[in-house]
Amino acid sequence: MKKTPLFSAALLHPRYWLVWFGLSALWLLVQLPYPLLARLGASLGRGARPFLKRRERIARRNIALCFPGLSEAEIDKLVVNNFVSLGMALLETGMAWFWPDKRVRRWFDVQGLHHLTTAQHDRRGVMVVGVHFMSLELGGRVMGLCQPMMATYRPHNNPLLEWVQTRGRMRSNKAMIDRRNLREMVRVLKHGEAVWFAPDQDYGPCGSTFAPFFAVKDAATTNGTFVLSRLSQAAMLTITMIRKTDGSGYKLIIGPEMTDYPRSDEQAAAAWMNQVIEREILRAPEQYLWVHRRFKTRPTGQGSLYV
Repeated sequence: MKKTPLFSAALLHPRYWLVWFGLSALWLLVQLPYPLLARLGASLGRGARPFLKRRERIARRNIALCFPGLSEAEIDKLVVNNFVSLGMALLETGMAWFWPDKRVRRWFDVQGLHHLTTAQHDRRGVMVVGVHFMSLELGGRVMGLCQPMMATYRPHNNPLLEWVQTRGRMRSNKAMIDRRNLREMVRVLKHGEAVWFAPDQDYGPCGSTFAPFFAVKDAATTNGTFVLSRLSQAAMLTITMIRKTDGSGYKLIIGPEMTDYPRSDEQAAAAWMNQVIEREILRAPEQYLWVHRRFKTRPTGQGSLYV
């Protein structure tokens, strides 16, 4: 479990100067008024598209696989809007790391906070299911302002970015847990903590079950949710943050406790969780992280879907 890290003089080494420059530029940018940031983020996303052709192909393929009924024009529109969200995600990361609490609070409203407080009654642990929307970094900051919790994450390979990332995330939350540390997750859940994790990505064949995801019949789905649920007996609910389309900020949506999770059937649990994730994605599909190769792991004998 990782808490707010101490600064090390080693992070001032010349090898990190370019990263320091980028972080400084990001800090300066997010001092702009939010309406300007929204326009700038959209421009950054559109401008980056010609330089991210591989990511565009992945996004287009994911969308076509999940929504086979869409026309080429509809897919193209969704891809364009997805890159707008991608550009905004960079600025939202700076907002999450550098904005003071007062400014963050001004730009979001919350729906369903009572669901979380009810689930935590009598210090019961809560598994908070999230999805990888582009505004995820800012969403973590907002969640912590509503109710400080813990979150699973993958440590960054760059020591400076790891320090900045963890420090930024800890501004309103309790601790970060390496997503591979199942034992620690179970321990804190049993001690009544709320732990955020996102089971919507392809983490490889180890510890995964193939289950339907939108129109894709066999999507590698992590069994981590199933194992955590059985070992901790924690409550389970969803928290999703989406960017409002009218430019007025963000909405954090906390769902009611999900009491019908199939805790005794791994296959059924994977399919059930994918349906929950689908429902959350459909709140704002253009804001989802489609540039991730969600279907890179295939059942034995099946070829890649990204050829």
